[in-house]
Amino acid sequence: MSVSAPFRVILQMRIREGMAEEFEKTWVSVGDVVAGDPANLGQWLMRSTTGDGHYYIISDWTDEAAFRTFEHSDAHVGHRERLQPFREGGRMWTTTVVTELAGAGRG
Repeated sequence: MSVSAPFRVILQMRIREGMAEEFEKTWVSVGDVVAGDPANLGQWLMRSTTGDGHYYIISDWTDEAAFRTFEHSDAHVGHRERLQPFREGGRMWTTTVVTELAGAGRG
Protein backbone atom coordinates (compact mmCIF):
# COMPACT_ATOMS: atom_id res chain seq x y z
CA MET A 1 0.00 0.00 0.00
CA SER A 2 1.37 3.41 -0.87
CA VAL A 3 1.84 6.28 1.54
CA SER A 4 -0.82 8.20 -0.39
CA ALA A 5 -3.43 5.62 0.70
CA PRO A 6 -2.72 5.03 4.38
CA PHE A 7 -4.40 2.73 6.83
CA ARG A 8 -6.21 5.15 9.15
CA VAL A 9 -7.20 4.55 12.75
CA ILE A 10 -9.88 6.74 14.32
CA LEU A 11 -10.34 6.71 18.08
CA GLN A 12 -13.07 8.38 20.09
CA MET A 13 -12.46 8.88 23.80
CA ARG A 14 -14.63 10.37 26.48
CA ILE A 15 -12.43 12.06 29.07
CA ARG A 16 -13.44 12.32 32.71
CA GLU A 17 -14.83 15.69 33.76
CA GLY A 18 -12.14 18.08 34.93
CA MET A 19 -9.29 16.05 33.41
CA ALA A 20 -9.19 17.45 29.86
CA GLU A 21 -6.17 19.71 30.32
CA GLU A 22 -4.09 17.00 31.99
CA PHE A 23 -5.19 14.46 29.37
CA GLU A 24 -4.01 16.74 26.56
CA LYS A 25 -0.64 17.29 28.21
CA THR A 26 -0.20 13.57 28.84
CA TRP A 27 -1.24 12.69 25.28
CA VAL A 28 1.43 15.01 23.89
CA SER A 29 4.05 13.74 26.34
CA VAL A 30 3.54 10.10 25.29
CA GLY A 31 2.93 10.88 21.61
CA ASP A 32 6.46 9.97 20.63
CA VAL A 33 5.57 6.33 21.36
CA VAL A 34 3.26 6.37 18.34
CA ALA A 35 5.14 8.90 16.20
CA GLY A 36 8.40 7.05 16.74
CA ASP A 37 7.16 3.88 15.12
CA PRO A 38 8.59 3.65 11.57
CA ALA A 39 5.18 2.70 10.17
CA ASN A 40 3.39 5.73 11.65
CA LEU A 41 2.69 8.52 9.16
CA GLY A 42 1.27 11.03 11.64
CA GLN A 43 -1.35 11.55 14.31
CA TRP A 44 -3.82 14.23 15.33
CA LEU A 45 -5.66 14.95 18.60
CA MET A 46 -8.97 16.78 18.28
CA ARG A 47 -11.33 18.04 20.98
CA SER A 48 -15.08 18.13 20.34
CA THR A 49 -16.46 21.66 20.17
CA THR A 50 -19.59 20.60 22.06
CA GLY A 51 -17.82 20.57 25.43
CA ASP A 52 -18.98 17.02 26.15
CA GLY A 53 -15.53 15.62 26.98
CA HIS A 54 -15.12 13.78 23.68
CA TYR A 55 -11.78 13.65 21.91
CA TYR A 56 -10.91 12.12 18.57
CA ILE A 57 -7.52 10.79 17.60
CA ILE A 58 -6.56 9.99 14.04
CA SER A 59 -3.37 8.14 13.23
CA ASP A 60 -2.18 7.09 9.81
CA TRP A 61 -0.10 3.98 9.15
CA THR A 62 1.68 2.52 6.17
CA ASP A 63 -0.54 -0.57 6.32
CA GLU A 64 -2.78 -2.56 8.64
CA ALA A 65 -0.21 -5.24 9.46
CA ALA A 66 2.26 -2.62 10.71
CA PHE A 67 -0.44 -0.99 12.82
CA ARG A 68 -1.48 -4.33 14.34
CA THR A 69 2.15 -5.10 15.21
CA PHE A 70 2.42 -1.75 16.97
CA GLU A 71 -1.00 -2.19 18.63
CA HIS A 72 0.25 -5.35 20.39
CA SER A 73 3.71 -4.03 21.28
CA ASP A 74 4.91 -3.38 24.82
CA ALA A 75 5.45 0.28 23.89
CA HIS A 76 1.80 0.71 22.99
CA VAL A 77 0.60 -1.10 26.11
CA GLY A 78 2.57 1.41 28.19
CA HIS A 79 1.11 4.28 26.17
CA ARG A 80 -2.44 3.06 26.82
CA GLU A 81 -1.72 2.62 30.54
CA ARG A 82 -0.65 6.27 30.82
CA LEU A 83 -3.87 7.46 29.17
CA GLN A 84 -6.30 5.04 30.85
CA PRO A 85 -6.89 7.08 34.06
CA PHE A 86 -8.40 9.90 31.98
CA ARG A 87 -10.84 7.77 29.99
CA GLU A 88 -14.47 7.03 30.73
CA GLY A 89 -14.93 5.13 27.50
CA GLY A 90 -14.03 5.00 23.87
CA ARG A 91 -14.35 3.39 20.48
CA MET A 92 -12.02 2.59 17.61
CA TRP A 93 -12.59 2.39 13.88
CA THR A 94 -10.06 1.25 11.29
CA THR A 95 -10.28 2.47 7.73
CA THR A 96 -8.41 2.56 4.46
CA VAL A 97 -8.28 5.91 2.69
CA VAL A 98 -9.94 5.44 -0.69
CA THR A 99 -9.65 8.95 -2.12
CA GLU A 100 -8.18 12.22 -0.94
CA LEU A 101 -9.22 15.56 -2.43
CA ALA A 102 -6.94 18.39 -1.34
CA GLY A 103 -8.76 21.63 -0.63
CA ALA A 104 -7.82 24.91 -2.28
CA GLY A 105 -6.59 26.32 1.03
CA ARG A 106 -3.86 23.70 1.24
CA GLY A 107 -1.73 25.52 -1.30
